[in-house]
Amino acid sequence: MLIGSELTRLMLERGCQEIWCAVDDNSDEEAMTDQIDNDFTARIVSYSDNKFYCSAGMAWLYAVPIKVLPMTINDVAL
Repeated sequence: MLIGSELTRLMLERGCQEIWCAVDDNSDEEAMTDQIDNDFTARIVSYSDNKFYCSAGMAWLYAVPIKVLPMTINDVAL
């Protein structure tokens, strides 16, 4: 089963564009951990020279594809 940055590379190879990812320069695990206290996400558009490139032109070593979904009233405890 492909997960993490390996999955992002495969998605790009198969033609996916602008993949929303948690990003980091240390590891896939840290990319996901960073989501707890920070917002290190980017739209990944390409992979070359062992780096993922986002739509803003920044390079990242790790990019884990994530889902971003809008909240509904059922997600909120009122």
